[in-house]
Amino acid sequence: MKRGLDGPAPEERPTPAGRRNKQGIRVDPEVEATHDPRRTVISALVEHEPGVLSDVSGLFSRRQFNIESLTVGPTEDEDLARITIVVEEPDPGIDQVEKQLRKLVPVISVRELEPDAMRRELALIKVQADRPDQVAAVADMYDGNTVDSSPETATVEVTGARQKIEAAIDTFSQFGIREISRTGTTALARGTDQTAAFGTARPATEANHDRQHTQSADDD
Repeated sequence: MKRGLDGPAPEERPTPAGRRNKQGIRVDPEVEATHDPRRTVISALVEHEPGVLSDVSGLFSRRQFNIESLTVGPTEDEDLARITIVVEEPDPGIDQVEKQLRKLVPVISVRELEPDAMRRELALIKVQADRPDQVAAVADMYDGNTVDSSPETATVEVTGARQKIEAAIDTFSQFGIREISRTGTTALARGTDQTAAFGTARPATEANHDRQHTQSADDD
């Protein structure tokens, strides 16, 4: 009679904890536990090649991460691109975002940025042009540029932190907003601190949980 390899009896075998989501992926109980979410920015340096963005966005879709915005663009090195992700998750979820990103082959480095990182967004706001002088005055208030105008509409470009963009949109709403297009956040670390580069790890301040609830003046 043939017998298989020696091993523990079925009742002695470890059973993975956690339920499975709709995609059949087991959810870590620690991630699913109740934690207050926070908004943070994660920067990933990746190889500049076709399919990288698809791999990253597919990862987020499968894992059901709460991604607020995602931008990607070239860097000073033509072989590398930078992906900037704004995520709002509890801390275990943020840790999972970083861990899963690091597993992707095209990803070179991943880092959660400090709360004081420079964060900027661009918005194009198209409004009714019934009161062109007032539209221009509001554009000046937010350092905006009028990039298109016609007898019916005016389109203003505004660049700045998320709070500034949302305040501008709220103010422009008095004229009647026709369309809005926003880029999402892009970010860089301040000073000589590298945003994400070869060998970059998470900030040493990771252990300081006080900063988890600190919001950047450039963001919120």
